[in-house]
Amino acid sequence: MNKKYIYNILSIVTVIITVAMFFSCSDNFNKIQKMGVSENEPIGVAENINLKHTDSGRVTANLLSAKMLDYSNRDFPYNEFVGGITLYVYDEDNKKSTIISDYAISYDKTGLIDLQGNVVITTHDGNVLKTEQLYFDKKREWLFTNVPVTFTTKQDIIKGNGFDSNLKFTNAEVLEVTGIISLDD
Repeated sequence: MNKKYIYNILSIVTVIITVAMFFSCSDNFNKIQKMGVSENEPIGVAENINLKHTDSGRVTANLLSAKMLDYSNRDFPYNEFVGGITLYVYDEDNKKSTIISDYAISYDKTGLIDLQGNVVITTHDGNVLKTEQLYFDKKREWLFTNVPVTFTTKQDIIKGNGFDSNLKFTNAEVLEVTGIISLDD
């Protein structure tokens, strides 16, 4: 064989290999981003959180937590409050309601917050809800659970096996009531 023929064959093989290499490359940016982070580890940790939310210059909420783990690098991102939370919520008249729980997890995509362990909500007018687990739907501004609850108002202590309410407690409903309720004649 002559040199020109061998040179042409080598050139064609080189071009084929080069093209194959380019097509075999893919966009692995997300994989590269996660390389230094273990699959089960948070991407960030925050301690002694004191977060204030304002609306038109007025504080509407104040979140306190000992420790938050940030898993926003996951396919289903969330934040975990392993040190529990204390949340102060202020209404339009600056009246404060308090939400406390031993543990909380907030899911970014669904807007759902799962409060667990010794959940206590105390409204500005003295109503108290106690339960072991409570969900808050941020989009609908709705509280709900299907576990036992105790709801204390100024005149009643109502126990039940579930709870539904809007954020202001104007539509509060204890489900499957097991307590004693006073009724007006």
